Amino acid sequence: MMRQLFDRKIHDIKKYIIILTLFTCLLLSACGKTEQAESIPKAPSVEEHKSETESQPESELKFQPESKLSETSLSEIPNSEPPQEEDTHPYDFTICFAGDINLDENWCTTQYLNTRENGIKDCISPELLTHMNNADIMCLNNEFTYSLRGTPLNGKAYTFRANPERVEILHEMGVDIVKLANNHVYDYGMDALLDTFETLENAGIAYMGAGRNLEQAMTPVYIELDDKTVAFVAASRAEKNKMTPQATEEKPGILRCYDTELFLESIKEAKSNADFVLAYVHWGTEYSYDLEEVQLTTGKDYLDAGADVIIGAHSHCLQGMEYYDGKPIIYSLGNYWFNEKTLDTMLLDLHFYGDDEESRLDVKVIPAIQSGYCTNIVTEQEEKDRIYSFLEEISVNVTIDEMGQVLESDE
Repeated sequence: MMRQLFDRKIHDIKKYIIILTLFTCLLLSACGKTEQAESIPKAPSVEEHKSETESQPESELKFQPESKLSETSLSEIPNSEPPQEEDTHPYDFTICFAGDINLDENWCTTQYLNTRENGIKDCISPELLTHMNNADIMCLNNEFTYSLRGTPLNGKAYTFRANPERVEILHEMGVDIVKLANNHVYDYGMDALLDTFETLENAGIAYMGAGRNLEQAMTPVYIELDDKTVAFVAASRAEKNKMTPQATEEKPGILRCYDTELFLESIKEAKSNADFVLAYVHWGTEYSYDLEEVQLTTGKDYLDAGADVIIGAHSHCLQGMEYYDGKPIIYSLGNYWFNEKTLDTMLLDLHFYGDDEESRLDVKVIPAIQSGYCTNIVTEQEEKDRIYSFLEEISVNVTIDEMGQVLESDE
């Protein structure tokens, strides 16, 4: 009996020790959690957060790069400011120019075109057509009128008129704008000139240097490219016997620049409204590589007035180039696709690029040859070099590298 009583007491003591031990562990655990909970900052209420935000300096509220946002966007962080992109406006575009073309129904080029299965694609090499179509803006000299009306001007040796349907050929060539300030756009009189305006307008092709009145003839054509405004202006002083009339307040015609006052005014207006001004001038002596004194003087006047590039036509052959005050004058692009004569010709590429801080212009020659009613690109380097060397020879102060880049020379 005594042994049983002793064993029970021992059992009770062990049970008590176990219970005490468990209680102690539970107590220690609860105390640890309390201390841990007290170490975690309490989330502020909306009122507390607003009060703290208003009292902190702004510099302490901005997003710190070291912080991890998880899936929180910048816009959800109080007073955070997203990174600002550099405030520049880059641009990069090419404007391509060609010289004279002729689509007169009775002229040799058009008669040849009529016999070709693929039309203009069999008259101008595919490489040139591709280049023209790939340019951001393609421009050429439209040396004829579009109409089925009118009669040839009396006393004029050559008169050129095309069926208005021929304007579709301009689309095949990638043309966006044409120069009408020349000595053949009025060959069939006022009605034919008005038809020309309407034909081009219906085809979505801009024109410069002529209009239904003087104001329109003087007004620059503005084209937006990469947030830059490019202005096109044109005028003519090509006739010894002045048969193509200047527009008046009431009558259609071209803008002439025998007296340069109005053309200078047009250039200045363009400069005040555009980032770049391109002036296309009809001037010079036909089939002569020699420059007239008036080209050398008035070209610089046009640049001084605000033009960035001067492009010339009318001579039916290439003429030289000159840099003046860092700006190029291309005195004549010559024939592009105009007759059967074998003549060197070219496309002129003007590559504008840069941003608000720095502007660049690269001038490039794409050499070609017009011969036998066709115009073909020159691909052999030896023939390219021949044309480049010839252009250098008849120019004032330019060099042309093996890639056709035109550079200002110190000579």
